[in-house]
Amino acid sequence: MIGLSPFFKKSNHHEDKTLIFQESKLIQQYGGKLISSQLDENVQILNKIFEQNMDYTSRRFELFHKTPAVIIYLNSLVDKEVIHHDIMKPLQEEVANDIENLFQYMIENILYYNDVKVIKDFSTIIASIVQGKAIVFIDGVDQALEVDVVMKEKRTIEEPETERVVRGPRDGFIEDLPTNIALLRYRLPIPEFRVEETEVGVRTKTKVVVCYIEDLANPTLVKEMKRRIDAIEIDGVLDSGYVEQFLADNPISPFPQLINTERPNKVIGNLLEGRVAVLMDGSPSALIAPATFNQFYHTTEDYNEHWVISSFVRVFRILALVFSLTFSSIYVTVISFHPELIPAKYVVAASSGRVSIPLPVVLEVLLMELAMEVLREASVRMPQQVGGALSIVGVLVVGQAAVQAGFVSPITVVIIGMSTIGSFAIPSYNAANTFRMLRFLLIILAGTLGLLGIALGLMVVVNHMLSLRSFGVPYMAPFAPLNIKALKDSVIRAPFDKLKKRPTNIHPNDITRVGNVVKDHTNFNFLDEKERENL
Repeated sequence: MIGLSPFFKKSNHHEDKTLIFQESKLIQQYGGKLISSQLDENVQILNKIFEQNMDYTSRRFELFHKTPAVIIYLNSLVDKEVIHHDIMKPLQEEVANDIENLFQYMIENILYYNDVKVIKDFSTIIASIVQGKAIVFIDGVDQALEVDVVMKEKRTIEEPETERVVRGPRDGFIEDLPTNIALLRYRLPIPEFRVEETEVGVRTKTKVVVCYIEDLANPTLVKEMKRRIDAIEIDGVLDSGYVEQFLADNPISPFPQLINTERPNKVIGNLLEGRVAVLMDGSPSALIAPATFNQFYHTTEDYNEHWVISSFVRVFRILALVFSLTFSSIYVTVISFHPELIPAKYVVAASSGRVSIPLPVVLEVLLMELAMEVLREASVRMPQQVGGALSIVGVLVVGQAAVQAGFVSPITVVIIGMSTIGSFAIPSYNAANTFRMLRFLLIILAGTLGLLGIALGLMVVVNHMLSLRSFGVPYMAPFAPLNIKALKDSVIRAPFDKLKKRPTNIHPNDITRVGNVVKDHTNFNFLDEKERENL
């Protein structure tokens, strides 16, 4: 088992204010009720609560061949082999007489299982049973044993579908929290790596952990992350996306303000820069904060390749991002308002294709963009075996049929296809979705105001991005405010011996990450002159 330290303890004022919201009525009803020394009385209470559940199990047996006892659990959540061989078998086979502290003797000498606790109240028992733990009652004892025997079904570790790489590790997070923490500990075997746990969700009681490196992460950042998670009050949390929306500085903004990833090596890379990661049980995605915009077109593969190649690819990603956002709107404004911008030798080709088109160009582009988004969404929701074929058929067949029917011009289909391809080059799925939405806004502005509309739209978007912050860090850092030294790992990636400092905008405790690299390899020769002559 991986140790997790709890960190959230709300103030008494906050507890009194939200107590009814945080606890279920059933747990409140039995809050403070202690376990009876009468075995049948305890069993009757739990039977009354759980008897309508088909997976509820109450198994009676004789402890040490003489004392009546019962074990209670939900068989859909527990590992039955552990209950049979590590709990029931030793408790029934062992013989013990005249033991002063029965529970302590059982824990230290009888039970093979490690995670065992002694509990005294029914509210804890009820919460433990629904979390997959087994409860052992003994007649004449006003305490119970809680044994953690939960068994979770989990899939195998595989490469994330949305973050594929050519060169680099292929493992990804899964829905099991201990497995995900183990993937991080495997890569970061240092005692300074901290994993602190809490629960979010009144009814789901979902485990959420905050991960950071103690001597790197700024204590103020860690404290703020804990405070924001502590303030979440919701009945259920089913994915890390729920938590992400509560943690964002500006929840109204469509731009992602935390990094979302399924790759353990990406999380480790950000932790080593002084950031904080949030993982949730039941979700394969980790959240990383603070986030800046330039991180959404970076990938872990950038650091695995030569710096020249990585920089070259980053430039193309930025061009693809701008291309995806503005290409369709520029086409609309040129055709509608500024045809004089078209070179003379392309005027005939551009105008002849639109002779028989009944729709205005702005409406034509909007309809094609809408059709492309519908096809993309349909291919995602359909079964994998059919989804790929649907997207190909939709682009080729539907696009060609629309051109032949005279609804759209051939050049419009090309423009929409190029814009869509450009959006796929953005590594972050969340950021790509944002630019897909903003593309519609720019097309409408271009169709009504021309170039002025595009300029106005881009000014609004850029101004909004400049106003954003992620946990107090400017969203457009290191461009605004300008940090010349930090530009070494922004649009381009400098060699590792030039990236000696961690990002200063997140104020890590230790700013240095690369020491003085001495590269004196040019004079090395494997063979001396005499050996070369002999060859």
